[in-house]
Amino acid sequence: MKNRSELREIIMKVLYQIDIYNDASVDYKIEDVISEQLEIENSFVNETIDGILENKDKIYKLANKYLKDWKMNRLNKVDQAILSIGIYELMYTDTPSVVSINEAIELSKKYSEDAVTKMINGVLDKIYHEEVKQ
Repeated sequence: MKNRSELREIIMKVLYQIDIYNDASVDYKIEDVISEQLEIENSFVNETIDGILENKDKIYKLANKYLKDWKMNRLNKVDQAILSIGIYELMYTDTPSVVSINEAIELSKKYSEDAVTKMINGVLDKIYHEEVKQ
């Protein structure tokens, strides 16, 4: 059984793959993309991916509000996925905020540059203080 950190990494990979398929106009089923990454169905993965895809416009709009000199669509697809997961968990789940932010930072440390990790941390911190705590 995979832990939540490992599941978030799978969610990031699935979101990345879906983005690539959408850009290339490739037909796919979300369940098939998930099953390529995860052998056993997992409700956390399914619910998180569904939630992010359903709220993508809201998530991107919120991210753009707090990104300085950047827009979500200018970030690479991995960073978009990581930031989307963090924002989704902050805004739409009861995952503790510190966990949501920390998990996104850890993913970013593994897959992104230091400057991007700091940017993701800054954006999530601002969202937490200005949107979640209100």
